[in-house]
Formats: sequence, structure tokens, C-alpha cells
Amino acid sequence: MSDLPIAVAMSGGVDSSVVAGLLRREGHPVVGLTMQLWNQRRLPEFAPPGGVTGRCCSLDDVYDARFVAGVLGIPYYLVNFEERFEEQVVKPFVQDYLAGRTPIPCTLCNNFIKFDQFLEMADGVGAGKIATGHYARITVNAETGRYEMRTSVDSNKDQTYFLFGLTQPQLARTLFPLGGMIKTEVRELARDLGLPVAEKNDSQEICFVPNGDYAGFIDAYFREQGVSATGTEGEIVDTSGRVLGHHAGAHHFTVGQRRGLRVAAGEPLYVIATEPATQRVTVGRNADLMRQSLTARDVNWLSVEPIRESRRAEVKIRNKHTAAAATLLPGAGNSRVQIEFHQPQRAVTPGQAAVFYDGDLVLGGGWIE
Repeated sequence: MSDLPIAVAMSGGVDSSVVAGLLRREGHPVVGLTMQLWNQRRLPEFAPPGGVTGRCCSLDDVYDARFVAGVLGIPYYLVNFEERFEEQVVKPFVQDYLAGRTPIPCTLCNNFIKFDQFLEMADGVGAGKIATGHYARITVNAETGRYEMRTSVDSNKDQTYFLFGLTQPQLARTLFPLGGMIKTEVRELARDLGLPVAEKNDSQEICFVPNGDYAGFIDAYFREQGVSATGTEGEIVDTSGRVLGHHAGAHHFTVGQRRGLRVAAGEPLYVIATEPATQRVTVGRNADLMRQSLTARDVNWLSVEPIRESRRAEVKIRNKHTAAAATLLPGAGNSRVQIEFHQPQRAVTPGQAAVFYDGDLVLGGGWIE
């Protein structure tokens, strides 16, 4: 057992608290670290009635993390990363929406903050490894020596979809103690450890979008920054180009959306595409959402070397999407992959991630163009 401490990313929730308690019980020296990412007092007119609850990184979560650290008797530090978080997560989130993409800020946060910057913070307290409450597993390939990411034993809690951007050096220093457990076991362990957050609800939604209204957040963010959102109005058209109505901004729509279209039609209509350059939103039937293929950019090969020839895999295009059988075709320079699904998939959405699996092995992933 290493004498170097393990830095635990403590969010104030039951999962990260159990990780800290479990490692402490096993005899490891543990340091609790919390990253303050977003000031929940910002945009007060956008906060839901009753205040912000059930969101990652709230002030209550910071209090809970500090309290748990005190119960466990471990050193605890709170570090302010608000400025970096805004630059590397919030602003790209806004820019992606305005560019007609539907971003995943949690993945950006994992890539650029929770692992990249967290490892630097861990170095600052002399930690050898970091541990988080993510539901995923890390193994080592005995033949290649390469670190591999595998899905969680609890398929309902698996978070590998959000972790495809991690690197080999990051995996080498990371522990996911909960990857082999199911949620009910984690809560039981929290009770056994005497943790005050054992019955706390899981956090939901995005920490800086307190009521889940992404487009509303963008409008409020613009007002706060003194930025005019002029020129966002546009037409809603059908697949033949016929104008059905008008809207106040294409960023209010995402592929597959049905509600809130406010157009009269004799059948259900869905958003098929958004065109930020013209602010045109195209709607159509459910069948129009089906796609046979997609291209992924900025691909990160996580558990395997970049492919040189076609390879079969299962591909997830959303976190809750059931991975679909597909063929991966290498693109130019290892950073692009063409994905041909064996069966058409619904609502392939630019800005979301396409993550590749081989059984429980996470091959890698990239961003849908």
C-alpha cells in the first residue's frame, strides 16, 4: 500500500462520500477535495421556485462534503475553479447551442476540470492517485499494458458515456471504487460507514442550469453579460421548405424535440435539423429522424489504439440510448470516424457524443458532427 494520500473528489453526494469512507476504512491516507465550479447566486431570476436543489456543486453540497470529511477525520480543501469552469465549460456550452449543436457540458467538465485540473490539484497536496464516485471500472490489459475503461456493474448508473475523453495518464492515476457495485449496495455501505448523506437524493441536471431550461439559461446569460441576442428569429419549415411558423431563436430547439414547436399540423412533428446560419428550424415526421450513419470528430481512443481498418462495435449516441450495432470506419488522421449503423437510429444529434463499446469495454468516442 502506497504511503501517498489518495485525493477524493468530494461533491457532497452519497457516491463520493462512500468513496472517501471506503478508502479510509481500508487504511489509505485520504484527502478530500471539492471544486467550487459555479456561483449558484448568479442569474437569480432564472432560479426555480424554492431555490436550487438536487443539483451538482450547490452550496449545500459543499457544506455536506466538508461535514462528511469532518466525520471521517480527513483533511479537506475547497478550491475555487469558477473562472476556469466558465471559460472551458459554460461558454463552449453556449457557443455550441448557438451553432446548432446540443452539447454535453458534463463531458467537457470531466475532460477539462474534474480530471485534468483535479489531478493538478491532487499534486498540490502530494496525492499519488485520485478517486471519484463515477460508476465505471478500470482494468489493465496484461498483453499491452494499456489501461482500459469498462462499464459499471450497475448498468442503470453507468457513466462511461461521459468519460470517453480521458487519457491513459489520467486512467493510470484514477480509481473508481464504485464501478463494481450497484447503487443499493452503495447506500447500504454509506449507512454502515455512518455517513450523514446516506439518504441524500442523487444530483440531477446540469449544475449551472438550475431548472433544466437550457435555452432559457442562454437568454439569461446573455442578459447578464450585456450581449444582445438580436438576429436569432427565424422560420420553422417542413422538409419541403414550406414555412409553418416562426420562432425566437434556433437555440430553443434540438433534434428530436416535439413539444414547444407551436405550429399547426395534422400529425405529430419533430425537429429534424437546425441551421444557425439562417436561423431556420426544419421539422418533420418521426420517420425523418432516422439516420443510417454519422461522422464523429475529435475522436479519443481510450482503451485501444486508433483503428486502421473497419471494426464492429456498439455505439451510444446519447447517455440513455441503447448501444446499437455498427461498423466503425477510420477517417483522416485518427481523429474522425465514420459510423455505419446496422439498423437506422433515431435523432442523431450534432454536438452529442458517439461512444464506442465492445461488450463492456469502452473503445473510445467522439463528437457527432
